[in-house]
Amino acid sequence: MAQPDAAPGEVTPLGVWPGTAYPLGATYDGAGTNFSVFSEVADAVELCLIARDGTETRVPLEEVDTYVWHAYLPTIGPGQRYGFRVHGPYDPEHGLRCDPSKLLLDPYGKAFDGEFDNDSSLYTYGEDSLGHTMTGVVINPFFDWGADRPPNRPYHETVIYEAHVKGMTMTHPDIPEELRGTYAGIAHPAIVEHLKELGITAIELMPVHQFLHDRVLLDQGLRNYWGYNSFGYLAPHNEYAASPRGGAAVTEFKAMVRALHAEGIEVILDVVYNHTGEGNHLGPTLAFRGIDNAAYYRLVDEDPSHYMDYTGTGNSLNVRHPHTLQLIMDSLRYWILDMHVDGFRFDLAATLARELHDVDRLSTFFDLVQQDPVVSQVKLIAEPWDVGEGGYQVGNFPGQWTEWNGKYRDTVRDYWRGEPATLGEFASRLTGSSDLYEVTGRRPSASINFITAHDGFTLRDLVSYNEKHNAANGEGNRDGESYNRSWNCGVEGPTDDPEILALRARQSRNLLATLVLSQGTPMLAHGDEMGRTQQGNNNAYCQDSPLAWMDWSLMQTNSDLFEFTKRVIALRTAHPIFRRRRFLAGRPIRSKEHARDIAWLTPAGEQMTPADWDSGFGKSLTVYLNGLGINEPGPRGERITDDSFLLCFNAHDSGLDFVLPDPDYGAEWAVALDCSVPDGRADATYPAASTVAVPARCLLVLHCPA
Repeated sequence: MAQPDAAPGEVTPLGVWPGTAYPLGATYDGAGTNFSVFSEVADAVELCLIARDGTETRVPLEEVDTYVWHAYLPTIGPGQRYGFRVHGPYDPEHGLRCDPSKLLLDPYGKAFDGEFDNDSSLYTYGEDSLGHTMTGVVINPFFDWGADRPPNRPYHETVIYEAHVKGMTMTHPDIPEELRGTYAGIAHPAIVEHLKELGITAIELMPVHQFLHDRVLLDQGLRNYWGYNSFGYLAPHNEYAASPRGGAAVTEFKAMVRALHAEGIEVILDVVYNHTGEGNHLGPTLAFRGIDNAAYYRLVDEDPSHYMDYTGTGNSLNVRHPHTLQLIMDSLRYWILDMHVDGFRFDLAATLARELHDVDRLSTFFDLVQQDPVVSQVKLIAEPWDVGEGGYQVGNFPGQWTEWNGKYRDTVRDYWRGEPATLGEFASRLTGSSDLYEVTGRRPSASINFITAHDGFTLRDLVSYNEKHNAANGEGNRDGESYNRSWNCGVEGPTDDPEILALRARQSRNLLATLVLSQGTPMLAHGDEMGRTQQGNNNAYCQDSPLAWMDWSLMQTNSDLFEFTKRVIALRTAHPIFRRRRFLAGRPIRSKEHARDIAWLTPAGEQMTPADWDSGFGKSLTVYLNGLGINEPGPRGERITDDSFLLCFNAHDSGLDFVLPDPDYGAEWAVALDCSVPDGRADATYPAASTVAVPARCLLVLHCPA
């Protein structure tokens, strides 16, 4: 074991103390390190200390408390590489897969070193995997956070930006090459200023838990770019660190959070607790499978040699087991308390609610989150579906949760591409989806509204392709969603036709403006503000290349789109009428001012009738938002007032004349945003009851000062 004056990773014999069962993992206290691992099935467990030359010293863990094996090693400190070997039954037919020839990773590891080389030893019983797998690394938990404080931004003031650590930073010309693709790159002033200028309040990072690259992808020269293949739930992915060795990723990640917090930007992590990177019964034995297969994974009841797969990735974590639940909750608390993150987006969250087979919103996992004084206080965002039967659960999560609103995405896409019979649902999605969230006592902000995300077309591709073009993924274009609710505006893919290009640009602005000005919490996908394209690939999970990275030269090419996006986000930020905390009432309110907080009008300026709502061909309406009808107080109990707005939606393929309402609604209306103009700016004023020409497929926003 490491002497006090030895370099990290050098091993010499020393004493072993009993240590403690908790906390699990490797915990350095300034003098030595406590090692602790759970295995109910093990007959014996060895801690393996790995020297820098790859040699191994095995330390039997003699102390066992309630199936937790532990020891304290004085003088072992940061930089020490380690793993475990678990001795026990190997009987796959009964779900038992212990194999002491495997160097196993710590489920609670806070940093990892090395890489998997996909040697046969990782897949077969009895072959030693030392030298072919990663190792855990003892980290130094101490960090100077300075005056760091969580921004604690309320949901109704939040604008989320989904981003990829590597993809966002790899081509930025102002980021030094050695920092591109890293946490330090995200913390670079060039990225921070971009987010601030855009008006972003929270960055949602695609998976940064330590993940692995699938052998099938590596064999094709591809990589698991997205990262939805986690195995280290307490460790930042080491490939995203400028210095990937040892525990440097931990320090670099913390510095990134500190830098973003200093500018008022929250950090939300996309987390994958529904499955691990070990895959199905043919996958590698890296950690959980060899430590306690039946505890960590859902096995098929009739055939425990196979795994239940609600995720489409080969396995599902066993959230019925208390130690698996403990791992998830300990991981969440660690990222909040030690890493200072502000929230989580849970990938395929419906899987976490499957205690038996059906999704249960009263499951133990949700109970634990509700009762936890730390986890319950951060942003909790569900991807409310999985691939299992009954897995689509939009609107069905508990009251404390917000959700990616897939119905919002689908409805808004359909409206702007001209699908019939969407007007009524479009109105519901525009106003916060009360039909989905009000019954559980939630607010409009429970709806995480999005048009695009990492999974699917980018915004530019959404208006440029009818079909997916995923040949580069090596799966014969069979992967990815085939029904995208997209419209290519007349030509598939690239074109020089100026009319089609103008229509695509206008459609992009329509979609962005609708997203940002809807009630709820808007989420943009990184690069949509500058017209990022993946050339029609709607499943770029394996494309760690310029195809999926942000092309920062588009900031010049599509500068008008960036200016438009800034303008519409600034409009939302400046006007509380677009970010209501409560659902709109749509009925008279007791006030000497105008009687409604919202009114729905036809292009002729008349109140919408049931026949208007039910018209399958209806594609146009005016939404009146009364700035004097806001029925919720401000943070200090003050009354909130705002300008009044008219949103004139025209999704028809021809221009329409919109009649503005009578003077009771407002005497004079000025253009606040015009989606027919590249940057959205237009200087025009119209008196009440006048006629305004709204071009084909265009959103026009007018306002009347309070």
